[in-house]
Amino acid sequence: MARKRKEIQAIRSDVPIYPIGVAAKLLNVHPRTLRIYEQEGLIKPTVVGNRRMFSADDIQWITCLRTFIHEEGISIPGLKKLLDYIPCWEVAGCPAAIHERCTARVDRAVPRTLHAVGDIAARMEAKEQDQQKREGGDQKKKRQSSA
Repeated sequence: MARKRKEIQAIRSDVPIYPIGVAAKLLNVHPRTLRIYEQEGLIKPTVVGNRRMFSADDIQWITCLRTFIHEEGISIPGLKKLLDYIPCWEVAGCPAAIHERCTARVDRAVPRTLHAVGDIAARMEAKEQDQQKREGGDQKKKRQSSA
């Protein structure tokens, strides 16, 4: 009897596969650093049992965090405050071509457009309106500067 071969699929980047020790080695940091980022609310690893598990997206996001902190000189409280107001790609200055393909992007910013508090659908709609305004604003700036 011949066995059916299962097709091998690539692991999605959002699947948590790295325990904290492996993630720390990949990032060249101490596991305590990752715990501090978690306590500060900058990362949210998946907890399986009593183990923290990190995905490839988490690793990429932590790499961005470390760039903000060590190369840009932004403090952890300052970074938390910035992320409340603008998405990560605006903090980093990522071009649209990069941030649209980035699977690790973080957008915790509160929508600036008025919406009913506690209404998730209204919040999402307000975020979409904010994004459309930002995109429209970028186009206006480009038109004004080219004229």
